[in-house]
Order: sequence, then C-alpha cells, then structure tokens
Amino acid sequence: MTTATLLNNERGLLGELGRALEALERTAGVKGRVVALEPKAGKGHRADALIDLYVEGKKHRYAVQAKTNVDRLAALGQVKARLDQFGERGLLFAPYVTAAIAKECRKLDMAFLDTAGNAYLHEAGLHVYIAGEKPEDKATKPTGTRGGGTATALRVVFALICKPELLNAPYRDIVNAAGVALGAIGWVFLDLEKRGYIAGRQKKHNRRFLEPMRLFDEWVTTYPIKLRPKLNPRRFRAENPAWWKNADLTDLPAYWGGEVAAHRLTKHLKPATCTLYIEPEQDRAKPVGALAKLVVANHLRADPQGDIEILDAFWRLPGDQDHVDVVPPYLAYADLIATLDPRNLEVAKLIREKYIDDALRKT
Repeated sequence: MTTATLLNNERGLLGELGRALEALERTAGVKGRVVALEPKAGKGHRADALIDLYVEGKKHRYAVQAKTNVDRLAALGQVKARLDQFGERGLLFAPYVTAAIAKECRKLDMAFLDTAGNAYLHEAGLHVYIAGEKPEDKATKPTGTRGGGTATALRVVFALICKPELLNAPYRDIVNAAGVALGAIGWVFLDLEKRGYIAGRQKKHNRRFLEPMRLFDEWVTTYPIKLRPKLNPRRFRAENPAWWKNADLTDLPAYWGGEVAAHRLTKHLKPATCTLYIEPEQDRAKPVGALAKLVVANHLRADPQGDIEILDAFWRLPGDQDHVDVVPPYLAYADLIATLDPRNLEVAKLIREKYIDDALRKT
C-alpha cells in the first residue's frame, strides 16, 4: 500500500482504523469493524479498506480511502472524486481531521472518520457529525508532504503520466518535456521506485508503472498546493464575459485549462471562470509577448479579483490533434477538482471516465 508512511502496511492501517472505530464508539456510540483491506470497489478501483458500522441492528458498509494528511482544503476535491468511484458508500479516513476540514467535508456531504473521534456520517438511519475533538498525542497529527511532492517532482510526474514512454527515454527528453534540471530526474525516479510507483531500470528499457492511478491521484492532490502557486498566477477581467468563445489562441503558445477546457472536452459545462496556461517568454527582449498579445486582442485588464487566471505552462509535450488549444485532460481534471465546486466535480468525473482512466490502465 502506498497511501503514506503511517499507513504503509496492512497492520498499520488495520491498527489505525481500529483506533478510529473505538473513538467513534466513544464519541457517538456507533460500533464498527474492519471487513477487508484493499478490496476492489467499483469499476476496478481498489479501496484501502471496507468497514461496517452498526446502528440499531442495521449494518452500514463503507469503502475507505485512507489519507495521512488532509490539513488543506485543496486535497478534498480529489478525495471526493476518488470516493465517488467506489461502488459502496465512500468514507475518508485520516489520523486527524481539523474542525475546518470537517466543516468542508460536511458541505461536500463526504463521510469521514479519524482517530480522535471526529466523524461525519449522513445517510438513512445514521446521522453523526462530530468536530473539534483533539488527538491524544502528537503522533496522530498531520504529517508534512513527502519529498515526492516538490514542484520539480510534480513537473516530472506530469510529463511521465502524459507520455509514459518517457519512463525509458533518455533523461534529456524528460528535461525537455518537464522543464527541470537534468540532475533532478534521477532523484525523482529513485523516489517513485522507493514508494512503489514504478519498477525496472531505464538502462534495460523495462521501467513500468505499478500504480499509475494512485500516482495520478497523489499528483492531483498535491499540484494545487506545491506547483500551481509557483506558476506566476495573474488575474484579469474582460469587458465581454463571453470573450473566451471567440478568443483565438492559434498563434499563441497558450492553452485553455479549468472550466473552458472542460467545456471544450465535454460540452457539459458553461464556464463561469477562465484559466489559461501560457508558455513563459524565453526571450524577454521581445517587444510583444504572448500574454501582451492576448490582453490587447481581447481587451483584458488586470484585476486581482478577476475571473480570468493566467499561469505559466510547465510542460512541453505534443498536444491532442482534436484539442490543440486545450491543456492535457489530466491537468483540466486537476484544475476542476481543486475548485471544490460541485458542478465542476461532476464534469471532472466525465473527463476522467472519457480521457483518463483507460489511458492510465494501459500504461
């Protein structure tokens, strides 16, 4: 299991879940038991565990997604999307869930449980909401992000997920695709191998993904926290709210992300915000760059509260011939998940089903 160090083996997860169920019985009077570890749970997806909760003689079964660290709201969208993939009712388990995160889980109607006795369970015959209980010791408090969550590692992992053949390509090819220093590549591969995400050797050309879906889920959770803030975000507003419909990116190294990307990929979302990724200027001496051209052509004005966000593109990969001006679906999905907007989460599911899951299974 590669969920995290604390839950890195069956005995560890079983013990932590056992503590959480004991705490739930103490705080809410609800008894429970662990039924299985790492079962299949809907459409071939694998949960971390199955648990049964008992209330007035009735059994309530949950498929569990375990996380060691949910101290940031940005992680919840990905957890919610993961739980929705399970055939059983989904439940987030973490060693500790803060009151703020508990409140957000309740807004998302996402069941959760922790070892301090905090919980949200809401279905017919079972209604529990407990927040603010403190962990018994420091060992149950959230831990920091692992080394695999650095901005550099996230760039490399994104390139590998989008183009799996890079796993066995020369390091220079990965450098060009991810825009990172040559010396970083070996460390990223070492980390991925250590954590059970890849196996094999580049020299033998037999590197392969072991857990591509889990790796992508981790990337989606970490991207808005560690990489996105470093992409030089700028905000603008347009005189015409529908400007994006006729905006021409043909001659610009620019790509639609977020809600506009979702609209173009699925036709199921009317964008309320615009996200654009523009390749950074390589030659700052150029009189007019891509961003300036975009601003002038579409009558955009800088506004810190604007509904247009422009970020630096962080990859150099061939685009989809059918959507040449749209970011890779993996990034469009991550943008939507990070918003926690219910309508965006629904469309994110469509993107995942249409463009992502099958591709990851084939890697």
